Amino acid sequence: MARNDGVDRTFVRNRDLRLDKKATPQSAYEHNERKKQSYSNVDVVNERTPMNVHFKSPTGTYEETFEALERENVISTWGMKPNSTKMCELIFDVNSAYFYNHGGYKFAKQFYADAYQAAIQIVGGEQYIISAVMHADERNRGMSAALGEDVYHYHMHVVYVPVVQKEILWTKRCKDPSLVGTVKKIIPQVSRVKKWHSAQALDENGKPMYNAKGEPVLHNSYSDLQDDFYNYMRNAGYTDVERGEYGSTEEHLTVTQFKVEQERKRHDALRAENAEIEMTLLGLEEKKVDAENELHDISRQAEEAQDRLKELTPRINDAEAFIEKHLGKPEALLPEASFAERATHYREEKALPVLQRLWKLVLSLYHKLQELRRDFRSLQSKFESVSRDRDIYKRRWEKAGEENETLKAELQDYDRVKQELGPTQITGLIARSKAREAAEKAARQEAKRASKSRHDRDAR
Repeated sequence: MARNDGVDRTFVRNRDLRLDKKATPQSAYEHNERKKQSYSNVDVVNERTPMNVHFKSPTGTYEETFEALERENVISTWGMKPNSTKMCELIFDVNSAYFYNHGGYKFAKQFYADAYQAAIQIVGGEQYIISAVMHADERNRGMSAALGEDVYHYHMHVVYVPVVQKEILWTKRCKDPSLVGTVKKIIPQVSRVKKWHSAQALDENGKPMYNAKGEPVLHNSYSDLQDDFYNYMRNAGYTDVERGEYGSTEEHLTVTQFKVEQERKRHDALRAENAEIEMTLLGLEEKKVDAENELHDISRQAEEAQDRLKELTPRINDAEAFIEKHLGKPEALLPEASFAERATHYREEKALPVLQRLWKLVLSLYHKLQELRRDFRSLQSKFESVSRDRDIYKRRWEKAGEENETLKAELQDYDRVKQELGPTQITGLIARSKAREAAEKAARQEAKRASKSRHDRDAR
């Protein structure tokens, strides 16, 4: 498996299939051969299961196939204890990006066809292989989310019988003394311990190596397994892959553990982007508060203008009523003439002074009425303007609230998928998107220049 650092690496893992372990022959059979009705791995896409490729199919269950091999003397359980490991499984793998960048399914089929030949050499012969199948129906959720398209993780399961060529020697009971100790026959003995025995390492002179405590230095057989697979694939022409790292515990992680570790790395890489979204959300909250404050101020001004209108309205009505009342009956304003009083005297001494005071009062009331009407119209116009502003800010406030809720929902969706996005895939996706936008922009500019050139030529 890859370390998400952009390097494509070969990887092969060997595991025992035993009845007293979680990985049993039956569980491996149901998973590898897709015999289950449903899978705990939600990335398995049942519609693609027919695309899985069998390089060798079992003749029944793995247990039944093993028994058939034993009956046909292809393998021998001579000297084997009842609880010993009878079957093992090799899982061949390269990171999903390697196959995606080389065309996907068709390339993966050829790659694992060649890897199957490596498996035959590792196992010691095709006759010892029970089943070999390439899975093409497991979706890589992280890459799929990052690239916006379905990407599948191609890998191969090879179930085999661990066999060594056991030499059976003639014993002392042999009638021919000359044969004692010589090879009587060679049998294909089932022995996981002997198959993956770690031999003592040799120095450059071919002598056994020991550590500081005098203990033998063993050569790790699983390290040889990694070397064999890597070297075979390089020799087969796949020179753009690297060997799985030496001493890496990651090679022995389960698929689920590896996915969890990758998701943790992706989560750390996305924190910066998450912080940016949170800052945007905070800015939107501040805009919402500002809009709410402005709406409050406008509403207060509208209420003050409305109170002022209510205060002026009765005063204007009173002034109009007073003028109508008193101008409509001028005789009520003048005193009555006394008996035999001269008209000239009455006019100059009584009528004119009253009419002059009345005229000043009317003019004063008229000017006051005009002033009140101007204030009324001004306040009414301001009230209408403030009302319009209030409606505008109210709509802005409501829109800010809607945007706030939308962004919160998007942030929740973002949190749901951020575990699925890897830094490498994100960087590639953004780079491809920018490159596409730049190409489209350049094409539009070029088309615009070409159109302008044609227009200029037509004008000439």
